[in-house]
Amino acid sequence: MPDNSLKRRAVLAVLLMFGFYALAFLLAGSLLFVVFAEIMWAHQIYLRPTLLCVFGALAILWSILPRRDRFEAPGPELTEDEHPDLFAVLRDVAQQSWQSMPADVYLVGEVNAWVMQRGGVMGFGSRRVMGLGLPLLQAVTIPQFRAIVAHEFGHYHGGDTQLGPLIYRTRLAIGRTIENLSSHGVMHQPFLWYGKFFLRVTQKISRAQELAADRLAATIAGPRAAAGALMATHGAAIAYSTYWSQEVVPLLGSGFRPPIATGFASFVNHFRDVVRNAVEHELEEARVNPFDSHPPLRDRIEALKSLPDDSPDGDDQLPASTLLRDVSHAELELLRTLAPDRAPALEQVAWEEAAMKVYLPQWISRSAEHKAALEGVTPSTLPQVVRDLPDFVAKLTLREVPYGKRNEEAALILGCALAARLYDQGWSCDTGPGRSVVFEKGGESIEPFSIIPQLTKGELTDAVWTDRCRTSGIATLSLA
Repeated sequence: MPDNSLKRRAVLAVLLMFGFYALAFLLAGSLLFVVFAEIMWAHQIYLRPTLLCVFGALAILWSILPRRDRFEAPGPELTEDEHPDLFAVLRDVAQQSWQSMPADVYLVGEVNAWVMQRGGVMGFGSRRVMGLGLPLLQAVTIPQFRAIVAHEFGHYHGGDTQLGPLIYRTRLAIGRTIENLSSHGVMHQPFLWYGKFFLRVTQKISRAQELAADRLAATIAGPRAAAGALMATHGAAIAYSTYWSQEVVPLLGSGFRPPIATGFASFVNHFRDVVRNAVEHELEEARVNPFDSHPPLRDRIEALKSLPDDSPDGDDQLPASTLLRDVSHAELELLRTLAPDRAPALEQVAWEEAAMKVYLPQWISRSAEHKAALEGVTPSTLPQVVRDLPDFVAKLTLREVPYGKRNEEAALILGCALAARLYDQGWSCDTGPGRSVVFEKGGESIEPFSIIPQLTKGELTDAVWTDRCRTSGIATLSLA
């Protein structure tokens, strides 16, 4: 999009901002004028309409009153003394984009990087702040990270961070006004209409600003690195919430701290086909939403492909997290920000140890709770248990489990019992982020939590499983 077009839209956004405040003062003044007219010319006060007008005017004026931006650190602050390699990249990109360095750089727990002006009132008296996501640093290479930093400095370069606070505060003021007037009949409707129009216009500006920042990133780091950074970031964002909730949170909840960044790399690598298919689907199916702040990934990639690329092929495939001097310490500092009371007490654990230190005690406890129901159950009788699953479920104590989830819970209990007994028999456990739990011994391998689902779906036949139990020497092993 041409720069003059972007400037025209920015001017329009500022005019719309002033238009909102003009609308607010006009409506507040009109409501107060009604009260004034009652007193001056009607010489009486109609209580209910008067109170409605007064409180409506006060609600509008209170809603549009500028608030001071009280900035709270989103994570641990990164300093140049602690992370010189990281800041060397930041300074190099800042110099190439003719921008000054941010006043503060923070490590955050999201697949994202951002810059903003924080502090002051309506953006005035603010300072530059940058956030760098730890999972993002693990998901992209150093050349791709340079492109991401260049993109963020592009927002400084284009003046986006100066216009942004004005637009952001205006959106908040419009939202407060609508909320505060929602109980005053239709009084909020003009602001609701104006807010939608304001959002459509300003989000269109935001999308244009993103494309302009992409162009600067391509100029500094090369179109290939910029496109690769976009693809890697979108893929990592798809995977991270699942990784955090299913892999990291259970360990944190048990009092252990795994290596989060390296675990995320393993998780993404394990599901690389799923992630790639999800990104390709986004490239094919994405549509422009007028209320989106970013253009669709497809449009951004296509715009970068149209740029000339004479940059050399980068051979540095190290993750950007290697720019941090001590990743483990950085992770701990980030956790201290997220959970200041619990983080210092967390015991550090390798992913290879997590199964035995964290999950094994849970498997043993879970199966012990249902010892009576597991009496007489052996690995070789699991096909029969599956065929008579309602009878087995009836023996379990599952009062807190919804009826629709009880078969699934029964399968989990059987998996816990099998895993615990395999460990008792000297089987070693191999697992990791995103990987199934696998027990191995003497060249045999068993995935205890996959057996029941496979038998239920017919993916594993009774005969094949019975033969595996016999050759593994666990056919008559009691699961109680």
